[in-house]
Amino acid sequence: MVPILSGIIAGQGKDITTARAFALSLTYVLGMALTYTIAGAAFAAAGEQAQAIFQKPWIIVAFSGLFVALAMSMFGAYELQMPSFIQSRVSDVSNQQQAGTFIGTAIMGSLSALVVTACVAPPLVAALAVIGQAGDVYRGGLALFLMSLGMGAPLLVVGASAGKLLPKAGPWMNTVKALFGVMLLGVAVWLVSRIVPAWATMLLWSVVAFAAAYVLGIFRPSENSKLGRAFGVVAVVYGLALIVGTATGGTDPLHPFKGLSGHETTHLEFERIKSVSDLEARVATASQNGQGVMLDFYADWCVSCKEMEKYTFTDAGVQEALENTVLLQADVTLNDEQDKALLQHFGIFGPPTIAFFGTHGSELESFRVVGYVPAPDFTEHVSRVTAQTEG
Repeated sequence: MVPILSGIIAGQGKDITTARAFALSLTYVLGMALTYTIAGAAFAAAGEQAQAIFQKPWIIVAFSGLFVALAMSMFGAYELQMPSFIQSRVSDVSNQQQAGTFIGTAIMGSLSALVVTACVAPPLVAALAVIGQAGDVYRGGLALFLMSLGMGAPLLVVGASAGKLLPKAGPWMNTVKALFGVMLLGVAVWLVSRIVPAWATMLLWSVVAFAAAYVLGIFRPSENSKLGRAFGVVAVVYGLALIVGTATGGTDPLHPFKGLSGHETTHLEFERIKSVSDLEARVATASQNGQGVMLDFYADWCVSCKEMEKYTFTDAGVQEALENTVLLQADVTLNDEQDKALLQHFGIFGPPTIAFFGTHGSELESFRVVGYVPAPDFTEHVSRVTAQTEG
């Protein structure tokens, strides 16, 4: 996209002002943003249907495979490009636009968004997945619009400099390209970690670490800088730590040797419920016993749910605060009819969502939690729930 925009700016002649160059760049970025905004709104309109699709394991595997394929392209295994007949049509339309006009520049931005979509697949897919679960058309369009502005920020810098800040081509660009390939591999592992065992995830992250080391030139001393090779050594050490950690029972890529500590983490014990009737019966029993209820909506594919289990529900302060609370959990991984009915009963689109019920048996809707909450904040939140219930 930088060369396209630079060509538009250069077409204005050497006397172009910084203000006009920036205005053309902004127009180009807004044209690009329009395309993504429409995509975000359309995906949000699909709402729950999109959510159901992204929950399926084969979809997760397919997207993970896509990111691996994109990574291989970044490593130079092959070139990815739009089909020639689409490229020719886009080129014909773009050539009809008068260089340097604001309308033509906006159209060029929109067309460029179509061409580079594969290059920004990871953040785009992640954003679309969240948008599909939220089902909010306004928020979906706004999210993709803001993502586009973030993508376009470097282009605005180019425009503000009237093209003077364009990077010079050189071998270093191949290294940068390959590092983006490593990031794509990381996204693939992050996706598939939802459905594979923890030990497999550890080993997959070690593969990413070794790939990073290779890209940084640890095995090719003459081709990369000392700084790059130093980071490569760090990557190799981390990769080996992951392998050793897996062999000793470690399950956390951020703490590979945790299995050697011998300390067992205490987890909250939830009682699983499946349907609305199960929930109502259990809440009624808790109410008779003078207890409040916490209902946690969980799914295997929900990253924030696993963060809550790993970092928040294992905290001693959180466990103490919930000592007199009945803990229920609705596993909506399958997204079957009962799961949908339960979600619909609460008017939510999916996990992570946590609902609290007072001793009177009714939900305290103002205390509902959506998304990941760190342990200290969650402890404080539970304390407020308890005070409200007792009050």
